[in-house]
Amino acid sequence: MEPLLELTIATFGPFYEDSFRSIVGDTIMSNQSGTWREDYREMWLGLHDPQNDKHVVVAEDGDTFLGFAAWQTNPDKRSGEIDIIGVAVDQRRHHVGRALCTHAFEAMKQAGIEVVSIGTGGDGFHDAARAFYDSLGMTPMPLVRYYMAL
Repeated sequence: MEPLLELTIATFGPFYEDSFRSIVGDTIMSNQSGTWREDYREMWLGLHDPQNDKHVVVAEDGDTFLGFAAWQTNPDKRSGEIDIIGVAVDQRRHHVGRALCTHAFEAMKQAGIEVVSIGTGGDGFHDAARAFYDSLGMTPMPLVRYYMAL
């Protein structure tokens, strides 16, 4: 669990500390994501729960974690969602993310899932993620979330 949490923090730390903070400012950062490290620790506790249609796959090379993907499904709606995907910085552009997503998509398909979604940010930090999801053949649906400190 600890190495996966460390990989998560290493993957998303630059987003919270550099991108998100610079876009929304310290007040909103503190209010919305001031405990992001602890939030990820809590997230990992319930991420893999197959009895409740939640799954995680990990890519590893020996004792080194290369990346992970977590997804959940809603069998009644025959839909699924990739909750989070993270790939170690030195493993990006080596098809680790593609292998993780391919595995998740196949597992969902085998479970009768017909549609899958994944969310990502519209900021510069997430440019590579959006390009990757495009390369998987996914269709983007632009969404906008507004913040304002009062």
